[in-house]
Amino acid sequence: MALDQSFVGRSYPPTDPYEVGREKIREFAVAVGDANPVYTDPDAAKAFGHLDVIAPPTFVFAITFAAAGQVVEDPQLGLDYSRVVHGDQKFAYSRPVRAGDRLSVTSTIEAVKSMAGNDIIDIRGEVHDETGEHVVTAWTKLVSRAPEEA
Repeated sequence: MALDQSFVGRSYPPTDPYEVGREKIREFAVAVGDANPVYTDPDAAKAFGHLDVIAPPTFVFAITFAAAGQVVEDPQLGLDYSRVVHGDQKFAYSRPVRAGDRLSVTSTIEAVKSMAGNDIIDIRGEVHDETGEHVVTAWTKLVSRAPEEA
């Protein structure tokens, strides 16, 4: 069943703040195999002009994808999450995510379309710190696969 086009433009409330910790950044950098010292060594980060260690660019996915859960779980939207695959992801940064940030995400549905029986939804996540400063915008594309024919 095609998703309702009237959901385009719908925004969801900001998430509770997520506090970015040094150890979470380090764990993520290790998990993705990125040994850049600005992700693990505060002195190295400061030598490059940062206030503290910064996160690898894709670190924010975990925060924005969790926030997109508000969209996915909206019963009025009618998305069958059991059929969903992750289609695409992109980011546009105003500044790096850094240890000590308290980040909130506001999710907005940017597009809803159907293609070959698949529902495709584009979600934009605006990430701000606790002062209201924009940190990054993340776009997530989810594809709900068409049901298999009997």
